[in-house]
Amino acid sequence: MYDSQSTTKPPFFNGENYSFWKNKMRLFIKSSDYLVWDVIEDGPYIPLKQDNDGKMVLKRRTEMSEEERKKIQVNDKALHMLFCAFGPDIYSKVSSIESAKEVWDTLETTYEGTNDVKETKIGILNLSYENFKMEFDETVSKMFDRFSTIVNGLKGYGEVIPEDKLVRKLLYSLP
Repeated sequence: MYDSQSTTKPPFFNGENYSFWKNKMRLFIKSSDYLVWDVIEDGPYIPLKQDNDGKMVLKRRTEMSEEERKKIQVNDKALHMLFCAFGPDIYSKVSSIESAKEVWDTLETTYEGTNDVKETKIGILNLSYENFKMEFDETVSKMFDRFSTIVNGLKGYGEVIPEDKLVRKLLYSLP
């Protein structure tokens, strides 16, 4: 059983039930600061300048404006939120990464797999959805829990099924 979650602390991740944690963490971050979520999705702000040869190079800290420093700080805020959610085992795997986007992407690859693995998992979940029926000795409550697990799994991989289609599928699954 899961305990209730604080609205001020990020959901804890210990390496188990990644899709559950990912959805809760995404909402926690977005509700705290949408700019932080932008950094996780798009990557950190990199302050660049043109050198004497016309090449783009990284600005030194002393050359940055206050606005640029604030933009850089959003990545640090995102890293802090992520790192506060990890136990020692997860933290040790990602603590040397300096981009929140890269930490998020590393977790996705580690716990969801590569794109090929994700496609396979989506295929299995879609097959489970298509073949879904209420089992002989199953209660409506248990059936709905099983259905929700499949639908939420698909949603976690970006496969969203319209509400009216879900309702029809659930009704047709009853004996």
